Amino acid sequence: MPRLTANGIQIEYEELGDPKAPPMLLIMGLGAQLITWDDGFCQALVDRGFHVIRYDNRDSGLSDKMEAAGPADVMAAYAGNPNPAYTLDDLADDAVGVLDALHIPAAHIVGASMGGFIAQLVAINHPDRTLSLTSIMSGPGGEDTVNPTPEASLVLMRDPGDDRDSIIAARLEGGRILDGVNNPFDEERERNKIIRAYERSYYRAGFGRQFVAILAAKSRIPALRNVKVPTLVVHGIDDPLVPIENGRLVAEAVPGARLIELEGTGHNLPDQHWARVADAIAETARRAAPVRR
Repeated sequence: MPRLTANGIQIEYEELGDPKAPPMLLIMGLGAQLITWDDGFCQALVDRGFHVIRYDNRDSGLSDKMEAAGPADVMAAYAGNPNPAYTLDDLADDAVGVLDALHIPAAHIVGASMGGFIAQLVAINHPDRTLSLTSIMSGPGGEDTVNPTPEASLVLMRDPGDDRDSIIAARLEGGRILDGVNNPFDEERERNKIIRAYERSYYRAGFGRQFVAILAAKSRIPALRNVKVPTLVVHGIDDPLVPIENGRLVAEAVPGARLIELEGTGHNLPDQHWARVADAIAETARRAAPVRR
């Protein structure tokens, strides 16, 4: 996959579909890589007529690692004294830097989990670069956040160990919890995805720095009330990490936002929902102003 320079750092990215089609930027979440966007879901968006761009956030995947910042102090951040190496606003600037490097004036912005926080900030801080906004399994941030369940919180805080097998086992058990109690869980498929991500790039230090950036963020609700672009909010009803009340708060804040609540879904986007969600994203995009090239 190619790299580009965005906001002063090197970003790994991938383009899918016709470069002349309306551009759609996919932003992934905490510690996740561009490959966390399932290939099948990306293809569903391409099939609906979009030029899809997915990339690794700083401190994850094959993009630059902020090693000079040192390890994150997550416990201090939990105690109310965050000292983030960078902010979610910086990550939103990275997203816009990707568009700059690819000479894309504006795009449909889609984010999942922390990527939804970032996508919201792209729409808030860079409205001229945002054609439409889709926020998936995300929330409003800061004091308006509805907290995870205790079990989901432990997934974030648990030390996965140092060896490959322990890390993969911890990620697999975490995925089982985050997918939601009593929801389908394909262990073999999830294990293969975890191994693929581990072998591509496992970087625990980046996870910690991104996590502190989340904990340092303020509520986006006041600013979301000023978002003017067509907006879609997608959320699993059984999400234990970002409970569905968070998605409802985002949808209530953005004027005219559409909310889709997915049954049998936790903090994930199962393939049985891909067609419905891709259709909804495409419908949201159709309500946007024409693409400027």
